[in-house]
Amino acid sequence: MNSQPIQDTKDSDNIVIRHKIPDRIYHWIMATAVIVLLATAFLPIAGLKFPWVTVHWIAGVILCVIVIVHIVRALIWQDRASMNIGLSDIKHAQQAFKWVLRTSKQQPNRPGKYPLLQKLYHHGIAAIVLLLIATGGLMLAKIDTPFWQRNPYMLSAETWGYIYVLHDLAAMAVLALLMIHIYFAIRPEKLWITRSMILGWITRQEYHDNHDPEAWVIETDKSK
Repeated sequence: MNSQPIQDTKDSDNIVIRHKIPDRIYHWIMATAVIVLLATAFLPIAGLKFPWVTVHWIAGVILCVIVIVHIVRALIWQDRASMNIGLSDIKHAQQAFKWVLRTSKQQPNRPGKYPLLQKLYHHGIAAIVLLLIATGGLMLAKIDTPFWQRNPYMLSAETWGYIYVLHDLAAMAVLALLMIHIYFAIRPEKLWITRSMILGWITRQEYHDNHDPEAWVIETDKSK
């Protein structure tokens, strides 16, 4: 379980920290890098011509670095268990599905810090971004940069073809997932989650309305 302190402000009794500053910085740097990568990849295809290659590979390197930092932080300092998918998540999803279809009158139990759909999205986008980084990193060998000279013959033409296909498929998947993410982020009933990724906090009422206090335990710490 993940313990989070209450923010030490005049309203500290009414707010709960959901995302710490390093996590919010990571999220928005990654989001910016992904949007730049998608723009520089698809806008030239749509007919907008500009020197996109340099911007594209620099954004790719930034994405790679920030993902490595996030992995290290997640393994050492964050609560990895909060993102694990367990039987309780599956049970909650079944309850929610039956309740939405009105086949059960029992309201679903509240999840912990992250509901199942957020966990699935996180794991899905993580796998696709890692595939993008891996294939994009190999493709860097085909361009000249201030740090190395291109070597297009490092791999065979057939192998390069597979790499291009995987990279393009991953890019299209990221574009689809980004659209889904934005759609849910701007839905009125989800704006409290979006606010927490900007300001870091949710209200205590939002915490009790949407989370199981036993699955996501917070503790008051006014010394911080």
